[in-house]
Amino acid sequence: MNNRSVLISGAGIAGSALAHWLHRFGFRPTVVERADALRTGGHAVDIRGTARRVAELTGIVPQVRRAHTGARGMAFVDRRGRPVAKMGTDVYGDSGGPIAEMAILRSDLARILYNATGDRVEYVFGDSITRVDQGGDGVVVEFEKGGTRRFDLLVGADGVHSNVRRLVFGPHRDHVRDLGCYVALYTMPAELDLDGWQLMYTMPGGNGRPGRTAALSPVRAPGMVRAGFFLRSEPLPLDRRDTEGQKRTVLRAFEGEGWEIPRMLSGIADTDDFYFDRVGQVEVGTWARNRTVLLGDAGYCASPMSGIGTSLALVGAYVLAGELAAADGAHGPAYAVYEHRMRGFVDRAHEFARGAGDGGLMPASPARLWMRNQSVRILPYLPGNLVGRGMDRVAHTVRLPDYTAPLHR
Repeated sequence: MNNRSVLISGAGIAGSALAHWLHRFGFRPTVVERADALRTGGHAVDIRGTARRVAELTGIVPQVRRAHTGARGMAFVDRRGRPVAKMGTDVYGDSGGPIAEMAILRSDLARILYNATGDRVEYVFGDSITRVDQGGDGVVVEFEKGGTRRFDLLVGADGVHSNVRRLVFGPHRDHVRDLGCYVALYTMPAELDLDGWQLMYTMPGGNGRPGRTAALSPVRAPGMVRAGFFLRSEPLPLDRRDTEGQKRTVLRAFEGEGWEIPRMLSGIADTDDFYFDRVGQVEVGTWARNRTVLLGDAGYCASPMSGIGTSLALVGAYVLAGELAAADGAHGPAYAVYEHRMRGFVDRAHEFARGAGDGGLMPASPARLWMRNQSVRILPYLPGNLVGRGMDRVAHTVRLPDYTAPLHR
């Protein structure tokens, strides 16, 4: 087999899933991760459609089910906490609806995939790539902590703010469509019994303030919940690593509001898993350049609020590894078939995410909030469950080859 050594940047869902499949198909993957350890916290993610089959083939379904967040639906509430509209996970089936039947914290899924590789894959934590030189016979990379190494292939699986994409494909601004809002998430002690429901309290825009939503979601950890804030805003001059500045932004945006927000904000200072980011959609003309290829959010993030990104990452990892194996390591043909198989899925996911917009989380006026609530109330009764079926069609876009069978063309 040609091109057996593969460097993967990013130890998240896409990177660890790819490492698992590459090793299984006879390659020698190495994963480099900027963080000192696997990241904690973050948002809940859904495994939908074809990605469920990938999870089965990976052998992680029992672990995923044990790590389920416990969410059984989403409920929009008023200032007093009374439900005004609800959607259960069973309304739209496996793949539809805001919360899928397979819902798990991003960090839990990344840990399960990391454990699935055992000690068979080399992981390098606390380092990152600073330079990439591609040649006819390999890729030479320089690392932030010093030293260079040569690999046959390089994969950028390092998220929306991909370092590999910046080094090989160009600046962040050239590949990210701004969707006009921010999201913040962190875990905190529970003071409210959610009874398995993700509670959403929405404040419509007006009087110079934009539409916003605060959310409380169940997690596996006893006595804990996940706080979430969604804010429509112009881009703010915030450094991605200025955690304190990001927390102040959330405090200013939601101070003085009702429901559970005062208690939620009181826990923001002490949390150690705070996540904050600008919401964007990644659009790259082609995902491969010479020996380097992009995977998951680094190449085609639909939106952190789309509910489809994890499925894109899992299916993409399986297809990329499978095509490299099927091509006996010939990266040019393998990358081309990988993109051909995945492009329709990605395009449909992007279109779905743009069509869904912010999901009614940041309505511009009280009238739009009212319309959101009425829409949610009638959705279960629409012919054919139109919204859920739309998500289900997107999630089943790829016809999945069985790369685990003897590989030949």
